[in-house]
Amino acid sequence: MPTEYLWGPPAAAMLLGYLLGSIPFGVILTRAFGAGDLRSIGSGSIGATNVLRTGRKGLALATAVLDGAKGAAAVLLAAWLFPGHEVPAAAAALLGHLYPIWLRFRGGKGVATLIGICLALHWPIVVVFAVVWLGLFAVLRISSVAGMAAAASTPLAAAWFERFDLVPLLIALALLVLWKHRANIDRLLQGTEPRFGGGKASEAQD
Repeated sequence: MPTEYLWGPPAAAMLLGYLLGSIPFGVILTRAFGAGDLRSIGSGSIGATNVLRTGRKGLALATAVLDGAKGAAAVLLAAWLFPGHEVPAAAAALLGHLYPIWLRFRGGKGVATLIGICLALHWPIVVVFAVVWLGLFAVLRISSVAGMAAAASTPLAAAWFERFDLVPLLIALALLVLWKHRANIDRLLQGTEPRFGGGKASEAQD
C-alpha cells in the first residue's frame, strides 16, 4: 500500500479538524455585533465566558454553542469523509481552538469545544460532563474549577461506558484543557480565583 495512502486520510482529517476548530466564533460574533475586539477584553480569551464580559449574554450563548458545534462537526465530517480517522480530527479540532493560526495561536481554553467532540464521539460522556460541571459550579461558583473537573471526567466516563478506545484521546485532551487553565490553577492555589456572583468578574474559562 502506497505510503501516501496510509498518511493521506489521517492527515486530511487532522487538517479538517484544525481548520474547523480554529474558527474564532467569539471574535467574529463580538465584532459583528459591535461588542469590540474580544482579545482586548477581560482575559483576552476567545471563548464564551469572556464574551460574557461584554454584557452580551446572547452572544456568549451563541459562542458556546458554536464552539461546541465546531468540535462535533470535525468528528462527524471526518467520520463521513475519512472513516476511521475521527480521533485525529477530534484532537486537531481542540488544538485549533486552543491555538488558532489566524489569531497568532492565541485561542480559548477548550471546554465548549471538548463538549462538542465528546457529543460526536460518544454522547453519554456529555451527560457525565454536564453533571460534574453543573454540580461543582452550583456548589463552588467557580467556572474554572467546574470546567477543569468536567474535562478530567471525560476519560473516566469513556472507561465507565467501555469506550476504552477513546480513553487515550480524552486523557490528552483533558490535559490540554488543564494546561490552558494554568493561570486559573495558580490563582486557585493562591486563593484569589474569583467566583461568579461574588461582586467581581471571573477570569474567563474559555
